[in-house]
Amino acid sequence: MQPAVERKHVVVIGAGIIGASIALRLVQEGHRVTILEPGEPGGTQAASYGNGAFLSPASIIPMSAPGLWRKVPGYLLDPTGALTIRWRYLPRLMPWLWRFLASGWTETRVERTAAALSGLLQDAPARHVAQAEAVGRADLIRRDGLIYAFADRDAFREDAFSWRLRDKFGVISRELEEPELRERLPDLSTGYRFGILVEGGGHCLDPGRYTAALVAGAVRGGAELVRADASGFDISSGKLRAVHGTSGDILCDAAVIAAGVRSKRLALTVGDNVSLESERGYSIEISDPGIALSVPVMPQDGRMANTMTANGLRAAGQVELASEDAPPNWHRTDILLEHLRRTWPGLALKKTPRRWQGNRPSTPDGRPVIGAARGCAQVFHAFGHGHIGLASAPMTAEIVAALIAGREPPLDLAPFSPARFG
Repeated sequence: MQPAVERKHVVVIGAGIIGASIALRLVQEGHRVTILEPGEPGGTQAASYGNGAFLSPASIIPMSAPGLWRKVPGYLLDPTGALTIRWRYLPRLMPWLWRFLASGWTETRVERTAAALSGLLQDAPARHVAQAEAVGRADLIRRDGLIYAFADRDAFREDAFSWRLRDKFGVISRELEEPELRERLPDLSTGYRFGILVEGGGHCLDPGRYTAALVAGAVRGGAELVRADASGFDISSGKLRAVHGTSGDILCDAAVIAAGVRSKRLALTVGDNVSLESERGYSIEISDPGIALSVPVMPQDGRMANTMTANGLRAAGQVELASEDAPPNWHRTDILLEHLRRTWPGLALKKTPRRWQGNRPSTPDGRPVIGAARGCAQVFHAFGHGHIGLASAPMTAEIVAALIAGREPPLDLAPFSPARFG
């Protein structure tokens, strides 16, 4: 690992998986780091706490796709679908929703996003192994692959465009006919007769504990964790002087905005009006489920991640577009449970499932915002990762560390520029 060219004091705003990874990387490069976080690192308020725990190089396909606009009325009317929109939130959401539909209007646009995301995800599991080993928690990362399960080969062909893109951008996968699929997943419903094994995939056994371990590792390396939030920046003649925190100003040389859905207002204070909304996700976790999953599974009819974690069988998914402070609609977790029961007929439910709702920070085009702020070259954006926050965190950290040290970043950052929103 390259040492920092110049030791700087960097304030990392946010201790979710992105901020935690960045803080650890900056400490490793010799910087002085202050982490500003009002909540518990890795706590239930974190967007990645209850996610699907996938570390998948195949997660390069954005939600928006050609023809999706035809389905929006159905999403508004169907309370049980995988994507739902709360009516009262629709007027505020319309600018984001229009950009969302436009970003997937053509296959060319989808391919452009897939190309950008592939750079963030292609070696995600290996990067997580290295990051976890650095903080003594290699036990939390698995690299056994992932399976995408389909009803049959015809169902797979309906999604052929997505898999052609994955193949084009280096995702290594192979087909599983029914006998091998059944051998690998004996408890899987017979309604699934075809699968795709992503051999380079992996998963995290406990994203919340993992995030907390990364923050603790950064603190052991010299970082300071301040339990406060950021409200803005002291910038004079285009140069950053301090971060305004709820516990007082923090003098610094650079700052990183990695505050999830709270990042939008901070970005605005440094000249970037980004399109960012809360894409609310839900999960349930069942302890002692009475079935076995050799690897995480994504049943393609429900598009819900099914993963064995340290605490049981987790089903995560659902997309609810609503205000981040709207009360959870726990019916969404009932949908997850019903889908689990159909997918795994032998499922045992000995205890009430643990339920969780979190706010994914999502941009309409499915690409995060990474790069220097237009209003101050010492403030850096690292937010808006949506569904890929956990998987893309180590590469995001490498990019931010390179920018702060004045090195050439490992990826072309044009697709992630805040300027793309105008």
